[in-house]
Amino acid sequence: MIALVALDIAGTTIDEGGAVYRVLAEVVAEHGATPSDADLRHWMGADKRAALSALTGDPDAVERLHDRFVARLGEVYEHTPPQPFPGVPETLAALRESGVKVALTTGFDRRITDLILSEVDWKVGDQLDAVVCASEVAAGRPSPGMIHRAMELTGITDPAEVLTGGDTALDVQAGHAARADQVVAVLTGAQTRTELEQHNPTLVLPGVADLRAALTA
Repeated sequence: MIALVALDIAGTTIDEGGAVYRVLAEVVAEHGATPSDADLRHWMGADKRAALSALTGDPDAVERLHDRFVARLGEVYEHTPPQPFPGVPETLAALRESGVKVALTTGFDRRITDLILSEVDWKVGDQLDAVVCASEVAAGRPSPGMIHRAMELTGITDPAEVLTGGDTALDVQAGHAARADQVVAVLTGAQTRTELEQHNPTLVLPGVADLRAALTA
């Protein structure tokens, strides 16, 4: 029986129009790096500092580049605020009403995470049971660290009681690394069904709003 659902934020529960990857690419290009589209797609869902280091090949510049990334993304969100994907608030509410804990995990740090969650008015204790950022664990995806931390925060000890969900290959890999009972991929983000299925998710769903039906099927 599933006791914890741990979901990604951007592209999974929250629609931010793909701004995160556009801004990431811009910041990397401004620094003089020219990664391929495949390189950029490989880092979708990852800790953003790790992505900037890898894509620019300049670990010494990471904090400066990350600050620029955060500032630029905040400007984009001011003009086009993030919003939940249709049906997601109702799905999260129904899960919590049934006794299932809901946690969010993200490659963002707290500055961007708090901005996004304030835009959609989601809070721990109201719509959520926990939020974990990549900067708060030893390593971001594909490491299972954020999922394990979400389990700690919600009192879940058995990965057989955990469902993970995300829109990137790294989300799927992290779910398997955590030995979650169900590892769900959703098609609301930037990666395709083919890209996601290469990593053997338990299910591929159109979106998080379809999760309730899948759990009761």
